[in-house]
Amino acid sequence: MTTPNAIHVQGLEKSYGDVNVLRGVDFEVVRGSIFALLGSNGAGKTTVIRILSTLLKADAGTATVHGFDVATRGADVRESISLTGQFAAVDEILSGRENLVLIAKLRHLRNPGAIADGLLARFSLTDAGARRVSTYSGGMRRRLDIAMSLIGNPPVVFLDEPTTGLDPQARIEVWDAVKELAGQGTTVLLTTQYLDEAEQLADRIAILHEGRIIVNGTLAELKKLLPPAKVEYVEKQPRLEDVFFAIVGGKDREDQA
Repeated sequence: MTTPNAIHVQGLEKSYGDVNVLRGVDFEVVRGSIFALLGSNGAGKTTVIRILSTLLKADAGTATVHGFDVATRGADVRESISLTGQFAAVDEILSGRENLVLIAKLRHLRNPGAIADGLLARFSLTDAGARRVSTYSGGMRRRLDIAMSLIGNPPVVFLDEPTTGLDPQARIEVWDAVKELAGQGTTVLLTTQYLDEAEQLADRIAILHEGRIIVNGTLAELKKLLPPAKVEYVEKQPRLEDVFFAIVGGKDREDQA
């Protein structure tokens, strides 16, 4: 595709009876970037994802993904994307490796075992690859879920509230996996209701409120919407996150604060 945008949305509308869920949504996502669609529950984030992934038809407006119109080129769109929903879609009876091999076979790919082993290594799951998924932690299941979504190397990945219900350490594991995706050139559209998640991950952030995008920009641009910060001396106290990771061990997040 020659266009610099992996996703283009213009005038998207969707209603359920008298409830207007989307009321003219516009945004673009640059290829290889992480775009966060931020909003509270019921803002319409999942509806946007369902329309872009061809699971739902819009009432009005247009949308293209990887250069394909979602209304008229649905099969091409589905070939170009992967969707990870709010809950991990993994088979708990199978091992992690077996889950990956199964998806690779369903996609009719060659060397499914090699594909599975590569993804297990990429997402730091090699040691747990032979274990049943029922023994995995929440973060491990989510990482496996994302790994399964990458089979076939889709250029665009939709992550619908990927850290909902996860503990702090598991959230950070998922954050690292998402950053790695973008680092490999994958375009990521992320929906979230967590402000810190959007701040940590996104190249651009759009706030969806009552069915409309009310602001769209980089974190630096959004911060300029507020009055300039005042310089004051404040004694810094440890954050709960600092205490948590000091006790249980894990990565130092200070450099990302």
